[in-house]
Amino acid sequence: MSDLHAINDAINKRAGRKLIPSIGVSVGLFALVWASLAFYRGIFAAIVALAMVLGVREMVTALKRADINLSFTALVLASIGMASAAWFGGVNGLAVATAIALPWLLALLLPKGPEHFIRSASAYALTLIYIPFLAGFLILLARPHNGFDRMMTFVVLIACNDTFAYLTGLAIGKHPLAPKISPKKTWEGFIGSIVFTTIAGGLAFNYILDAQIWLGALAGLAVVVSGTVGDLIESAIKRDLAIKDMGDLLPGHGGVLDRIDSILFAAPALWLALELVRRAQDSGLL
Repeated sequence: MSDLHAINDAINKRAGRKLIPSIGVSVGLFALVWASLAFYRGIFAAIVALAMVLGVREMVTALKRADINLSFTALVLASIGMASAAWFGGVNGLAVATAIALPWLLALLLPKGPEHFIRSASAYALTLIYIPFLAGFLILLARPHNGFDRMMTFVVLIACNDTFAYLTGLAIGKHPLAPKISPKKTWEGFIGSIVFTTIAGGLAFNYILDAQIWLGALAGLAVVVSGTVGDLIESAIKRDLAIKDMGDLLPGHGGVLDRIDSILFAAPALWLALELVRRAQDSGLL
């Protein structure tokens, strides 16, 4: 038993997180997503809206460490409005809601005068785009009649990206991908993720979406690149604010943003890929 604990501690130290709680949280989140999509996709949209609110809360709390104070209430209202617009109005609704929310948030700064206006306005814009806008694409993925299939494809790609980047990096990772931002991430892990996620993308597109394998491979590549960039961006934010995690809600992961950092950036990439495929099929090009 002591040997098992030693092995587990060694893995945790090398990976930079607690493995067993992390797996448990991942399985629980997958079950929640699957159940909501299978029962009624509107419930999934509500779950995404809740994740937006929790993510905004973490971001507002983190920014306070840099003496940047944002209105949590205003950002929550904006997030709920953007989630609703995405569900009922599609991508056009999300775009219009974002265009309305941003100037409204900036207007809240005017009574405070010009001091630190640019810094606070930039923080509002970052929070709004980074969390509710990008998360809105999860709702857009689930919104059509085949939303369950689209989201299950996304889950497969994200799971492969995270899992094989983690396992490959753990096994043979030696060359840091971005040492100043995230020392635990390696080029080996990134390449391993590309290999396995492109394969999984081809299989998922073929067997879940009934689309061509090469399209799925390209979508898998897009998810890996965008998801890795999203992960690194969140790490850069945390390092700039001198914090380890954005929160402590999810055991083994930290906060909500620590769990969905790659998801936020990968969702628009897959949505765009699926939209291009749909339009190409409608026009007879595929």
